[in-house]
Amino acid sequence: MNRTKTMRMARSIHGMIGVLGVLASLFPISAQAEPTSLVYLNGQPTPVYFNDGDSFRVLDGELVQTTARLAGFNTLETHGPVHQWGGWHRKELYALAKAATLNARRGTWHCTSDLKRDGYGRILWFCLDLAKDQVRHGYAHALVVGDEVAHPEILEAQREAIGARRGMWAKGVPTFVISSTHSSSEATGGLVGQNYNRLVSTVDGHSERMLHNDRYDECQNVCSKVTITTRENALHVIAELRANTESFAAVKGVSDALLIQIIDEYAHLKKMPRVLGEGSRAAIERALRSLLDQGAFGPLEKQTSSCMVYVSFERRYRADKPECLKW
Repeated sequence: MNRTKTMRMARSIHGMIGVLGVLASLFPISAQAEPTSLVYLNGQPTPVYFNDGDSFRVLDGELVQTTARLAGFNTLETHGPVHQWGGWHRKELYALAKAATLNARRGTWHCTSDLKRDGYGRILWFCLDLAKDQVRHGYAHALVVGDEVAHPEILEAQREAIGARRGMWAKGVPTFVISSTHSSSEATGGLVGQNYNRLVSTVDGHSERMLHNDRYDECQNVCSKVTITTRENALHVIAELRANTESFAAVKGVSDALLIQIIDEYAHLKKMPRVLGEGSRAAIERALRSLLDQGAFGPLEKQTSSCMVYVSFERRYRADKPECLKW
């Protein structure tokens, strides 16, 4: 190697060392351990750390060290491979949960809150842009705790993701996603000997409490069972809805995929999900009730909707975590 090339290489290496030195001064090791994202909290630009795709901790400012729970949507659990439905392996859905965390960290988001706290001391924030982005990618699903319906823009993003079989919907769309499990030994909510698992509708995002008295073993696979019709019978019901003079206008422009979801939920709960307009919803519900009475749904059958591995909250994040949570 000649003298000129040697000098150029030396200058290049010296320059790289200088750049690395500047980066090290700006981002010390302690800061690098927690990737920082920019979120506007009630209009104030604020650095935060996303520990998963739907929660973060504030790193600076007036709310420093406060933790957040984000409303309107839900990403899958990141404490281990615990979710399963359709053709998915639990570890595949776990990878999608991790992808949701990375997606949140890479963006700049806008959140609003009245700064009230939940029972765990977390501030509840609503970040519509983040929610829509996570849901549109199939990294999250719409969720409202209770009987209310999710934000229409979040539901629109979910219908788009389901239609494209994107993310968590690529290998099946359950009627309900089981988002939390509680053993009767936990006595959550003051219900002695009676507990619940939370089921989230994939149609409108509302959640149902499945009350039970079951005591779960650690690492037990807990599944939600729903009463649905076959796909063949669901398509027959859709054909009847499109031919019926009363429901024809109500289902016009509604995809078969969404109608199948609506029919499955109606078969299980015997009530119409609160999507579409009120008039359309009422017309479809009357038609479904009539078709069910006429036997158009065929024989209804119990099927597994989705499953989740049970591990108590206290055991999820220990160094000696249960074997079922190890990646």
